[in-house]
Amino acid sequence: MIQFPGDLKLEDERVLLRPLQKDDLEFLLPFALYEPETWIYSAVSAAGESGMSAYLEYALRGKHSGNEYPFIIFDKQVNEYAGSSRFYDIQCALATTQLGYTWYGKKFQRTGLNRHCKLLMLSYAFEQWGMERVEFRADFRNKKSIQAMKDIGCTPEGVLRKNMPLENGRRDSIVLSILRDEWFDKVKKNLQEKIR
Repeated sequence: MIQFPGDLKLEDERVLLRPLQKDDLEFLLPFALYEPETWIYSAVSAAGESGMSAYLEYALRGKHSGNEYPFIIFDKQVNEYAGSSRFYDIQCALATTQLGYTWYGKKFQRTGLNRHCKLLMLSYAFEQWGMERVEFRADFRNKKSIQAMKDIGCTPEGVLRKNMPLENGRRDSIVLSILRDEWFDKVKKNLQEKIR
């Protein structure tokens, strides 16, 4: 089980990622009510009030167990909450984790916010936490998300066929990753340049 600082915050001039809390329902509920298509490719939908409540409960259970660390994302540029992301499937003995459950409201997509979030989270994972590998997964149909992962420097590894249940069937998941040496050799620098 990972021991994070009790109030881990990741921050730069554009964004603040702080620990997700139960009270954050009020900030994230508008997305759940008015942008339900946000979760069209997600195995767990947060659409609607009950969906977002269940989403928060699930994320906080994962945090309590030490297997996940969820954040709420605050866009300092527009002074509004924008979405959420988290570390999950944390395996300290293997020095690996997954980074995902990432989503943003419509007005925050394609604004550069995601790159700032990923720079902060990946810097923490590799430079503070000492991870050797950070893995990403997405529904294979979600071309926009897959392209965003490639843009930040992820290497595609393959597709897990029908590995996740959906409401109407099962999904294929693409697996991508960034390794520690890749982070220090090129990915961090490339990401910083894209942010500039």
